[in-house]
Amino acid sequence: MIHPTAIVHPKAELDEGVEIGPYSIIAENVKIGKDTNVSSHVTIEKFTQIGERCHIYQFVSIGTPPQDLKFKGEKSDLIIGDDNTIREFVTINRASSHGGGVTTLGNNNFLMAYCHIAHDCKIGSNIIMANAATLAGHIEIEDFAIIGGLVAIHQFVRVGAYSIIGGASAVSKNVPPYVMAVGNRARLFGLNITGLKRNNFPEATINNLKKAYKIIFRSGMTLNNALEKVKLELPDSEEVNSLVGFIQKSERGICR
Repeated sequence: MIHPTAIVHPKAELDEGVEIGPYSIIAENVKIGKDTNVSSHVTIEKFTQIGERCHIYQFVSIGTPPQDLKFKGEKSDLIIGDDNTIREFVTINRASSHGGGVTTLGNNNFLMAYCHIAHDCKIGSNIIMANAATLAGHIEIEDFAIIGGLVAIHQFVRVGAYSIIGGASAVSKNVPPYVMAVGNRARLFGLNITGLKRNNFPEATINNLKKAYKIIFRSGMTLNNALEKVKLELPDSEEVNSLVGFIQKSERGICR
């Protein structure tokens, strides 16, 4: 179903069940999966791929060129997965050639009004970005993270799985998985206990993460010594290993 006022390029590929609302513009080399709904006044630029059952609300602009002075018009892509809700005035940029060439958004994400995802970002699945949350270029957000309203995240920052960043925060360093962070500049305030329980983490797992958090962030030990102590003293588990591994691979430093 394509509204008569919409403009859809002949080289755009729309699967069955796609709806295009009034005054929306779909460029060439755009692919939209089945049962995706594009509301009115939406602009989808070239080299954008959108999955199935997404709902894209009015005045959204996605697939636009990166806001990067080094960009010279080269081909780059935006790939969006299935079951995403993208609310009013959200903007998502294509990638740049020096950043891998692809901006990605996984499945089942909820982007509230006025969110921005810049070039070369890698966004996982089951993520919530509240109103006006803003990501600079080359940011990675892992699954089930929650980004509060009016949050600004610096380029090249990584945000770990199941973490939550409180509203109006400015984030300049990596946020480990499973934690709460807030502030300008963002600091850690313990584990995201509520989020872990809502996602059915076992009590034993939560207790192990609590112990790891205390050793790493509250013992006064150097970071390397604290990580070694966690590996020696705590039972081997996927979650603790994920926390330790994230910190060890951090190149920007982490919120403390």
